[in-house]
Amino acid sequence: MLADPRLYDALFRFDDDLATDVREGGCVGCGGRLHRANYPRKPRGSPAALGPEYDRRFSFCCDRDACRKRTTPPSVRFLGRHVYLAAVVVLASAMRHGITAVRAAKLTAWFGVSRRTLGRWRRWWLQTFVASEVWKRVCGRLIPAPALETLPTSWLDAMGAMNEVERVQWILAWLLPLSTTSPGKGSRILMGF
Repeated sequence: MLADPRLYDALFRFDDDLATDVREGGCVGCGGRLHRANYPRKPRGSPAALGPEYDRRFSFCCDRDACRKRTTPPSVRFLGRHVYLAAVVVLASAMRHGITAVRAAKLTAWFGVSRRTLGRWRRWWLQTFVASEVWKRVCGRLIPAPALETLPTSWLDAMGAMNEVERVQWILAWLLPLSTTSPGKGSRILMGF
C-alpha cells in the first residue's frame, strides 16, 4: 500500500486544500494576506516515485512588515517534525506490534527505519499520543475504543468497512492537529467530522 501512488496523490491534494483554506483565512495576528513561504523537506521512507511536491511543507508568512507572522497549516503528509512521512509512521508502527527480528529487518529494508526509531515511534503512540486531545476524541467516537497496547493497529482495525488506503487517510486526518504548532484559523477546519 505504501508504494501506491494514489495514496500520495490523495494526501497531497488534501494538504493543498488545507493550505488553501488557511491562506484564504489570512493572518491570525493582524488579518493581513498570507504569502507562500514553504519549508524544504527531505522525507524519509518514501517510494522513489514521489514527485517534487513532497520536497516541501506548505507554510505561509504575513505580508505586513509589522507582523510577518508565520503560519504552517496542518498536514496529512508530514507528522510534526518527524522526518518520515506520516503514512510511514502509522503503517510501520502498526507492523511493529509484535516485532520480530524478521519484521524489523523488513521494515528497515522497506523504509530505512531503524529498530531504534521504531521503538521511539512505539513510545510516541503509547505515551505521547494517548495523552493527547486527539486520542480523547478518537475514544469518544469509536466504540469500542481501540486497544492502547496495540496502537495504531487497533485503530486501523476499528475501521473495518474501509479499504486500506481509506483507513490510513482517515487516521492521518485525525492526526492533523498533531502535525503543526501554528495556532489560528487553520484549526477551525480540523476535526470537522
